[in-house]
Amino acid sequence: MNFIDLFSGLGGFHIALADLGHECVFACEIDRELQDTYELNFGLRPAGDIRTVNVKSIPKHDILCAGFPCQPFSKAGFREGLKDKDRGPLFYEILRILKFHKPEYVILENVPHIRRQDDGKTWEMIQKSLKSEGYDISDNNLSPHHFGIPQIRLRTYIVASRKGLTGFKWPEHSHHKQSISLKDVLDHKPKEAIPMPKKVYDCLNLWQEFLDIIPPDESLPKPIWAMEFGATYPYKRRTPHSMQVKNLKRYRGSFGKGLKGKIREDVYLNLPSHATREDLVFPKWKVRIIKNNRDFYKKHGKQISQWIDKLKSYPSSYQKMEWNLSDSPRDIRKYIVQFRASGVRVKQPTTAPSLVAMASTQIPIIAWENRYMTLRECSRLQSLDVLEHLPERTGNAYTALGNAVNATVVKQIMNSLLIGGGQNA
Repeated sequence: MNFIDLFSGLGGFHIALADLGHECVFACEIDRELQDTYELNFGLRPAGDIRTVNVKSIPKHDILCAGFPCQPFSKAGFREGLKDKDRGPLFYEILRILKFHKPEYVILENVPHIRRQDDGKTWEMIQKSLKSEGYDISDNNLSPHHFGIPQIRLRTYIVASRKGLTGFKWPEHSHHKQSISLKDVLDHKPKEAIPMPKKVYDCLNLWQEFLDIIPPDESLPKPIWAMEFGATYPYKRRTPHSMQVKNLKRYRGSFGKGLKGKIREDVYLNLPSHATREDLVFPKWKVRIIKNNRDFYKKHGKQISQWIDKLKSYPSSYQKMEWNLSDSPRDIRKYIVQFRASGVRVKQPTTAPSLVAMASTQIPIIAWENRYMTLRECSRLQSLDVLEHLPERTGNAYTALGNAVNATVVKQIMNSLLIGGGQNA
């Protein structure tokens, strides 16, 4: 059968469908560098902006694939959904093509948050739109680790068929987290690996110093927000935003700093960023985290006072740590680390952190080798390691891999869909 690959990126849908014996007759990708890469890998030049494509110029096809841009629907974006002026309405471009060509099958991919966007109205609109075009639809959340790939990256998939879905079953999970290991996709000290910069290296050493100070039988706050060590500003029934500036001056902010200043903006400079939001009352989860960290400081403050002085010089995101390891040995160099806006995240080397449209600072770190994951290792996590070419600029290549659809997951779904739809895949 023939298929089209919309918002094609690196070509995860293309790899999956081609492996099943189908032919791509049209692709569309707005990014010029990704167009170049796609053409090098597949010999097909994607069209540019989908909004300018004449539907009559698209070849006849049986399957429409689209991992439409997820930023308007994801927690990491602005939660604007279909109201996004540039990217939200792109779903309507998919509908425009469906209305004209009426392909037998459709597969769409997006982030799970799309179900809850705009109180579920976005999700309802997508479902109604597909049904109105004569499709039976089904949806499910799947992750690469369900199929033996060591990455937990849950995504929502929608399949649609004009022939009905009576015989369709979602592919069964073939693996469990306990049976896979990230080390299966890692190379040993690859020459092309980017080493951690000194600031990151020193920060990990400093957090290791913290772990060495605290007795191993003492529980750690989850997560650790070190800027709350020494803070006294109200947080249980009031927030800094709900108080007058003159009253705030009686309290202490990050690391016990005095809250001085004539205007609110000046006072806020010495508060943790999570305490400066315009909330009259903090959500329960934030109250719990603040309380746990302050209680921890009351118990261990004297032991870690010199350590705190060293940590103060680091950016605020380096001053938080998520130790997602329960009772495991407190040795950072045994694990996978990722520097995120929410803090330094440390986890077991069973699975990789979810690859996202990563800034260079968010690339997963192989701590025992003091390096970042390589492009080829990230490619394996997305089942894209068959690609001969990636974008020339390293940062763009990592971003493209973070945006990519996992080819193995798609192949499993499409195999089930086409068999269930009466086709021989």
